[in-house]
Amino acid sequence: MALNSRCNVFFFSVLFCLLAIASAQLSSDFYATSCPTALSTIKSAVKSAVSKERRMGASLLRLHFHDCFVNGCDASVLLDDTSSFTGEKSAAANVNSLRGFDVIDDIKSQLETACPGTVSCADILAVAARDSVVALGGSSWTVGLGRRDSTTASKDAATNDIPSPQLDLSDLISAFSNKGFTTKEMVVLSGAHTTGQAKCQFFRGRIYNETNIDSDFATSAQSNCPSTDGDSNLSPLDVTTNVLFDNAYFKNLVNKKGLLHSDQQLFSGGSTDSQVTAYSTSSSTFCTDFANAMVKMGNLSPLTGSSGQIRTNCRKVN
Repeated sequence: MALNSRCNVFFFSVLFCLLAIASAQLSSDFYATSCPTALSTIKSAVKSAVSKERRMGASLLRLHFHDCFVNGCDASVLLDDTSSFTGEKSAAANVNSLRGFDVIDDIKSQLETACPGTVSCADILAVAARDSVVALGGSSWTVGLGRRDSTTASKDAATNDIPSPQLDLSDLISAFSNKGFTTKEMVVLSGAHTTGQAKCQFFRGRIYNETNIDSDFATSAQSNCPSTDGDSNLSPLDVTTNVLFDNAYFKNLVNKKGLLHSDQQLFSGGSTDSQVTAYSTSSSTFCTDFANAMVKMGNLSPLTGSSGQIRTNCRKVN
């Protein structure tokens, strides 16, 4: 199915300016000489994976987010447990929830064949997130490259740092502020929920107990999420255009059709209502701001230079 992008205008010049003031150690042409096929290899693999399963686009985007929010964008989220540390995969926000590891493995395998020991897993995550959004009809942005991979991971850090879907607005603002994001950036990054799905266990309380919810929407969601069973049953985060990356998420919030408690908190009589309204009425504004915020997120505490390593297997330290 061909997707018509609503998010592909007005922001490129802004992004180049942002990249210029971002971490000087990251560069969009980092692999131009050492692995010139790196970006095309990632793009092709992501496009193939998303064409097979639209949900994979959301899963790859989420992997990058859950990586960067825990000790920076260092691919720590990809590490399996070892005798010396318990990794992030088993944290409550990730266990039986994060997906796409096999896609990252496939990309890494292809790049190790083409350019051994050159392209980091952290950079693969950053580029795959961007390419996933594009594959779903969303905007593109320029990804700074040159990250290196961590040699450890932390379940505790993942547990503490990744925002819960049960958070109220004030706690969401704090969670993102702790990572250097403004409230406006928190709102726009939440727009990633315009695609993907959530498990019943994470929204049951909202659809059965909350009042700031459209009654027809609640009834529909309840049909796939019983009050006492079906924890793993999935429902789309965006009830209208779940396989497109657009601004429908914000339109849903205005209509009290946010699936997660944390989603609807963005439009519930609080300080972020006006920002949600702005994004619900202007697709281009959302797309521009989202791309800019993703550039900023990709620059969260990257390992560069001689720090970390280039893992040959993204699941384990060399």
